[in-house]
Amino acid sequence: MDISAGIQASLAGRYASALFELASEAGTVTAVESDLEKLAAALNESDDLKAVTTNPQLSREVQGQAVAAVAKHLGLAELTANFLGVLADNRRLSALPDMIAAFKAIAAAQRGEVTATVTSAHPLADSQLAELKSKLTAREGRTVMLSADVDPDLLGGLVVTIGSKRIDASIRTRLNSLAQAMKA
Repeated sequence: MDISAGIQASLAGRYASALFELASEAGTVTAVESDLEKLAAALNESDDLKAVTTNPQLSREVQGQAVAAVAKHLGLAELTANFLGVLADNRRLSALPDMIAAFKAIAAAQRGEVTATVTSAHPLADSQLAELKSKLTAREGRTVMLSADVDPDLLGGLVVTIGSKRIDASIRTRLNSLAQAMKA
């Protein structure tokens, strides 16, 4: 398996890699990924859950009981629930969002996918997103998972970010370039 050294070097990456290995052996990568998405949504929606995972004053026991209850409530798989228990025991729950992101990146890389973010001044239509996705997939030679953001400051055009590559075709950038050229 080819996992980025950057992911493996981080604390979150090491935990995510270990979880991915266990999920691969058990054949439950998709289920664990789904569980982690539920967990990420719960963390985003619940300030109480976020506080439980980040409060250093809570004991390992209390955090463990809380995440066990959350895992049961969300219907998480045994592997995911056990993983949360290990994080609570090791006082690593505060890094959970980074671990979720690292796991998703590892799973996507394993499937041959790459994640891209497109930022536009106005929301793009589904047909425009589909066309952009197909062009990026052809360019990258891998399946591109596309997420869209809106930033009115761009004025028009697009900014596409694929990993560390950035394609900036925004009007704001063109105007800034023109302004710099006129100053010279």
